[in-house]
Amino acid sequence: MKTIDDWLTLYGRDHQNPTNKLIHWFCVPVIVFTVFGLLMSIPVSYANGWINMASIVFLFALVFYLRLSFPIFIGMIVIGFLMLLGNRYLSSNVLPLIGLNLWQFSLIVFVIAWILQFVGHKIEGQKPSFLEDMQFLLIGPI
Repeated sequence: MKTIDDWLTLYGRDHQNPTNKLIHWFCVPVIVFTVFGLLMSIPVSYANGWINMASIVFLFALVFYLRLSFPIFIGMIVIGFLMLLGNRYLSSNVLPLIGLNLWQFSLIVFVIAWILQFVGHKIEGQKPSFLEDMQFLLIGPI
């Protein structure tokens, strides 16, 4: 298994252009947030909504992060909790005001953010890292 330094070095190789970096700094968290929203929209929910597809899938991702680095694991727990909390708030308090469901909002924003990511890679002149190894989808949020 690659170390955290190996992963970050490989990821950094495809993200040198300042414009691409800026796009990624904005879009990667947005994409992660919308993935949480899409997964939370799958109708499986227990413990007042805290146990849902997003939290279950995230637990598996946490195993990956724990194997890489304990500090990153702790950081991702915090980020994951904030993503869950943010999506709960959005779906309960904001989206009803504009007539959208969480899955609709998440899908729209997800597609826009991915388009911007590909624009960034076009500017960079490099293909996205995840096309080489899907595990890079878990490295990007780090």
